[in-house]
Amino acid sequence: MNATIKDVARAANVSIATVSRILNNQPGYSLKTKQRVLKVIKDLNYQPNAVARGLINKKTRTLGILVPNVSSMFSSSLLKGVEDAAYTRGYSVIICHTANSGVRTMDYLHVLKEKRVDGLLFTSEVLRDAYYDEIRRMGIPLVLLATQSLKYSIPYVKVDDRMATYHAASYLIGKGHTRIGMISGNKEDRIAGQPRIDGFIQALKDHNLPFNENQIVYGPNFYFDDGQRLLPELLRKNSGLTAVLAASDFMAVGALSAAYSSGLRVPDDLSIIGYDNLEIAKMSIPPLTTVEQPLFQIGRVGGGMLIDIIEGKEHVEGRIMGHQIIERQTVRDLAK
Repeated sequence: MNATIKDVARAANVSIATVSRILNNQPGYSLKTKQRVLKVIKDLNYQPNAVARGLINKKTRTLGILVPNVSSMFSSSLLKGVEDAAYTRGYSVIICHTANSGVRTMDYLHVLKEKRVDGLLFTSEVLRDAYYDEIRRMGIPLVLLATQSLKYSIPYVKVDDRMATYHAASYLIGKGHTRIGMISGNKEDRIAGQPRIDGFIQALKDHNLPFNENQIVYGPNFYFDDGQRLLPELLRKNSGLTAVLAASDFMAVGALSAAYSSGLRVPDDLSIIGYDNLEIAKMSIPPLTTVEQPLFQIGRVGGGMLIDIIEGKEHVEGRIMGHQIIERQTVRDLAK
């Protein structure tokens, strides 16, 4: 049978209140008493009840995180970073899979409220007004991962999507490509869609290359099927393309599949660059050149940022993480 706080108090010859104060680092006891109680806790292998402690100090040392697809390579990298930060700081994490559903998201917010989480992390999708209002009613801090709010002042951790695609397009141009197309996500997406489009267009303009609307095709999402379906459309609209920038690695791998089905060799006939640097980029044939989002670090920094807010350690604002081009084998150097 597991030891209880009453067992510890009886063996240490102190009150239950004294044991509780020692467990929660509150004053009101001597160093000698603390040492005696800690020794008894060790001897009895006493495991404090986290829920009971939370009722005393108003903290459960638990973070909630809302993710649209818990099984995706994108989300799993973020989650590993969050969990690493939480574990290092003595917190646990409750993961909620929202499936991009407003109803599920609201339901999970109610569950997390009942679980008395100390703070929330929200990732990879737009923060709707209903979510924000509910989180405000919960009265706990919120940090955004790989997204941001253009309406509310909320701390976030992400890359600069516009600059990342600017560098990706500039990389292709530096390799001698002047006929470049883009497979984009939803242009109505002001957080990740439109900024990546803007970066692509700006890079062409800054390198004195012409641009017309036919050079971009749009998907509703950033998925494999979108890239597979949209590459043939992009090639039909633009004769002589030598390179394609895809707005996600999944889209890029979809484009690789479509190129193979069309008899196009990558990179000999067509170069492709992705965006994210997910594990799938290393697994594709040929291995995919891509823009790296440091997703593990985004999760780790965001988790640490949320804990800092919970513990009142600092004033926290948004943070832009660095990105880099990961060179593999899908971009041909025409400049040589």
